[in-house]
Amino acid sequence: MIDLAAHHRAAVAALNRGDHDGVRRLCRELIAHRPDHADSHFLLGMAEANQGRLPAALVSVQNATRLRSSPEYLAQLARLLVIARRDGEALATAGQALALQPTDALTLDTIGGVYSRLGAHKQAVPCFAQAVAGNPNHPQMRFNYAASLNFTGQFAAAEEQYEAAIALNPRFVKAHSSLSSVRTQTADHNHVARLEALLATSTDSVDSLHLHYALAKEHEDLRNPEAVFHHLDTANRRRKVELGYDIGFDRSIFEALKQHFAADYFTGEGAKLDPAQAPIFVLGMPRTGTTLVDRILSSHPTVESAGELQVMQVGLKRLAGTTGRFALDPETIAAARSLQPAQLGQIYLEGAAPYRKSERRFIDKLPLNFLYIGYIARALPEAKIVCLRRHPLDTVWSNYRHLFATNFSYYSYSYDLLDTAAYYVMFDELMRFWQQLFPGRILQVQYETLVEHQEEQTRRLLDHCGLAWNELCLNFHENQAAVATPSKSQVRQPMYRGAMGRWRRYERYLQPAREYVRARGIEI
Repeated sequence: MIDLAAHHRAAVAALNRGDHDGVRRLCRELIAHRPDHADSHFLLGMAEANQGRLPAALVSVQNATRLRSSPEYLAQLARLLVIARRDGEALATAGQALALQPTDALTLDTIGGVYSRLGAHKQAVPCFAQAVAGNPNHPQMRFNYAASLNFTGQFAAAEEQYEAAIALNPRFVKAHSSLSSVRTQTADHNHVARLEALLATSTDSVDSLHLHYALAKEHEDLRNPEAVFHHLDTANRRRKVELGYDIGFDRSIFEALKQHFAADYFTGEGAKLDPAQAPIFVLGMPRTGTTLVDRILSSHPTVESAGELQVMQVGLKRLAGTTGRFALDPETIAAARSLQPAQLGQIYLEGAAPYRKSERRFIDKLPLNFLYIGYIARALPEAKIVCLRRHPLDTVWSNYRHLFATNFSYYSYSYDLLDTAAYYVMFDELMRFWQQLFPGRILQVQYETLVEHQEEQTRRLLDHCGLAWNELCLNFHENQAAVATPSKSQVRQPMYRGAMGRWRRYERYLQPAREYVRARGIEI
């Protein structure tokens, strides 16, 4: 017989010091003697997860939850389900964990993290608040709480929590970076000196990237265009080299889409759907007003926003059966030739269901869905598609100056001004192609026109989406739903005009991009 208690203590110690092979050996010995020993299954699952063995981790943690309904087990299971992109199950499992009224700070923080990853920021806030109350000296928990407060429009409280996280860990770079974006900085109240001091001693390239972007944002608020461009140019040149990015990869995706859809490709009946329940896709280049249109439409009493869903991307990749690390690539596009539109449409609707809070129509506002318009149009023939357009150079500059998720390869073009200009041209050409292929299906909305002629353009939007006129759509800034995009402060005030023509402040730096775009026949 083995000493179960001693083995268990040894397994916990091995996990804490990162000896995952040791954890697996000890836990398997425990399970061999006591198959019903829930902690052994759980610890084994954590070891598997820490080494990237997600399927094995899920099996072990699910075994643990069947043996004991523990908030900790359920919270970790929900976290793993999010990683596995099984979002509906993750949301339900997080709810089960919360229903058991956990008091442990780490468990509460984990549940909050699941809700946050799924875009349920209002549900995340109380979880993070309780976690911080239980462990006020944990900087990451403070940061998580601050982020959810920020997303839900509680900016002063978010600022306070970011500062608390920094007080606990003065080199917490993401907290410094996020703090810069909470509000407009002023000459009397900014963080430039503190950020510059951190940057001067930074040895980590990703930390330096975040600090350069934070300084660029603060200098933009302070109207120092030379400093803005210096920090962006320094950071982006280095980042592009680190990534080894080549615009040719993105070009191959755009060309493959046009080549395949120009032929007899992905045709057949789509999913059957009542037009009154048809989803609305709001898409376009990032930073062009998609959040604004999402807020306008979701202010309608019969519409809700489901956020930026990746359901179409995941569904197409799974059906195509390709294994490359990119959600969309020429191989996946080619493999999708044999797919049935109705099957993809049904998978999309099932995958989107967990993000819906009611029976109202829903909006999917992932900007990069413009790449998937052909699949959307044929898989969901009743769906409405709205594409945002913005002045070419405002689009280029706004993409270049914004630090997108560093682990998401679709935005790698944004680390170079000419790459960003080339990407804009490819986007413009693809949208012309989609318009010709699907006449009448896509409403293109010019951001500047929407800002200047709010009611006229709002009526046009509602009419395209098959929605009756409602005055609430003019008061979109009163919409209380969470916003997890950089536009979170602008859309909480009446129509914001400050972003129009911003490129002119940086005209001298944008001249090569301007010449590139104009040479391709696009009016500036």
